[in-house]
Amino acid sequence: MAKIVVIKLKTAGPRIGPFTIKDNYGNVLGMDISREELKRGLPLSVVDEVSVIVISSTGIVKLTKNFPLETFNAYEYAGVKFTNNNISCAWTHLKNPLLYNTYYNNIEPYIIEYPFEYKFNDEILQNVKDYTKVYKYLETGDGVLADYSKYEIDEVWFNKAILYNGQQCSGILNLTPKPQNNLKSYMSFPVINTDSKTILYSKSDNFYQYNTFWNVTKDTSTAQFKKNCESLSIDKEINESNMDYSLRSHKKATFRAKELKVRHILDNRGDVNIVSQFILTPAQNSFK
Repeated sequence: MAKIVVIKLKTAGPRIGPFTIKDNYGNVLGMDISREELKRGLPLSVVDEVSVIVISSTGIVKLTKNFPLETFNAYEYAGVKFTNNNISCAWTHLKNPLLYNTYYNNIEPYIIEYPFEYKFNDEILQNVKDYTKVYKYLETGDGVLADYSKYEIDEVWFNKAILYNGQQCSGILNLTPKPQNNLKSYMSFPVINTDSKTILYSKSDNFYQYNTFWNVTKDTSTAQFKKNCESLSIDKEINESNMDYSLRSHKKATFRAKELKVRHILDNRGDVNIVSQFILTPAQNSFK
């Protein structure tokens, strides 16, 4: 026989969720359940033998708890009010010398942004050259970072870039290493995606560099960025509705202004240590 149980969330932190719900026999009762669904109350059908519900947060915060089934009357159920448990805590990291931008088993973006101000004339951006060292470390056995255990690598760098000024934006540029000795693969770039563009970068004379970018902003009277609720920082997330990534055979608008900002992002791995030195943005004067 089956019975209906209702799961209702009483309290949770802001980073908890989405959820996977199982019974004590391992049967999946629900997947990708949002906080809002659990706050309202989620009815589930289970067999009579089930005595425990297992709820797991599968998002940024990984957490699993067991809840024995209890009997509530309608008044007690209606009286359950959700409380946002917004408790601050100290984040500990770098416990493992082989991992860097990894916090509680989740990769957090490493972001660095460089501002540039040009002189009297507008300038047209030619390319971006970044002098950066990328290290990986060997296990030392004592859990301590040591110079003798690190080695520099060339095939890893930032995986995303965003170039922008007051009226122009490149959108999200996915950065991938230039293929070696493979002309067919090389000619397949840039790759135009619905919400980004994938371009190549190379490393020469210890500079990482790339130059396949153009303005993709649709409307200069609409914001290029929107606030990211995850970190509550300004200008963190691209406003994709105002970006046009479609392939263009001509009329690729160059970056031309008296200012420029270059944002580099690493958010797909946490096993490298990026040490940024300095960056160059070669440009030429633009005359009207």
